[in-house]
Amino acid sequence: MTTLNSELLIEPEMFRSNISYIKNRINPSSKFMSVIKSDAYGHHLESIVKDVDDLSDGYGVVRTDEALKIRLLSKKKILLMQGIYNDKDYKLARENNFDIVVHNSDQFNLIKKHNNYENLWFKVNTGMNRLGFDIDEFMDIYNKYLTSTKFTLMTHLASSNDPEAESNAKQFSLFENLHKRLHADVCLSIANTGCIMNFPEKSYDWVRCGIGIYGGYLNDPNIKTAMTLRSPIVNLRSISKGEGVGYDGRAIADKNMKIASVYLGYADGLPVGIKDGTKVLINGSEAQIFGKVSMDLTTIDVTNLKECNVGDWCEFFSPSLPISNIAKSNDLISYYLMTSIKSRVKKIYKNIN
Repeated sequence: MTTLNSELLIEPEMFRSNISYIKNRINPSSKFMSVIKSDAYGHHLESIVKDVDDLSDGYGVVRTDEALKIRLLSKKKILLMQGIYNDKDYKLARENNFDIVVHNSDQFNLIKKHNNYENLWFKVNTGMNRLGFDIDEFMDIYNKYLTSTKFTLMTHLASSNDPEAESNAKQFSLFENLHKRLHADVCLSIANTGCIMNFPEKSYDWVRCGIGIYGGYLNDPNIKTAMTLRSPIVNLRSISKGEGVGYDGRAIADKNMKIASVYLGYADGLPVGIKDGTKVLINGSEAQIFGKVSMDLTTIDVTNLKECNVGDWCEFFSPSLPISNIAKSNDLISYYLMTSIKSRVKKIYKNIN
């Protein structure tokens, strides 16, 4: 048995800095919704609400249990971003003043049954082809039930991180042309993090910002990763040219090397497929993963490090080593890494200075 722990350090100062930076890009009249679904992307929902409530105009979640936790902490708008699916959820949403997304006819029939059209967001499909009404289907509902009702029209961009993607212009055009067919008292929401960064003029009435808050956005170095995944070195070994490291002998030394074994593996949430050459930080210097990740250990090439000892911390991502780096180099996404950290990693939520 050991008392050693891998650690996940969460720094709320980074959330606040990221939100402030992102909000400077949107129209002053646009409202900022902090998307904190999935336990705030693995960062601890309740703590984040306390630390960013003054910077947020509302919160976006998917599960009602998370919405209820937020309601205990904040009077701000709470949006159920995938809506409700039964009478029990409908009653819960109304009792707690949650806004509700409506994205298909089954959900609208539930709304119609209760004859209450307040605090609704209607999602239309403009090209993502997951959730959302087809435009003709929505217009049929609009003409019958919504011509004098205040609501928010929303859609979701498929390629907002790529400003050159042709789909963005198509989706903007469909959305804006639909808006022209509606009455004047309709609010609009299309912008996620990528849209805010690449098309800030499309911030409209509400932006819905998720990954940018947590520092997982790839294309802007001013957005800082808010969590540090780190673990101690538990062993150092010298190996000779031609020797293999780890399972399946994937990594073969092309010279004499020094290998550190770090107390973190796929049972802690580090993907087993992480590639050789993936960068880590030890004592502020870059080293590289060398060998297949195992359940409890990851092996690191520390041959060129001047300072490296048993007990030193190895950082896999941090404000100094963006999570987007490990994601991009391993054909992953930051969301996956953030939400995959397991419970045996000690989570430490820091206080705001």
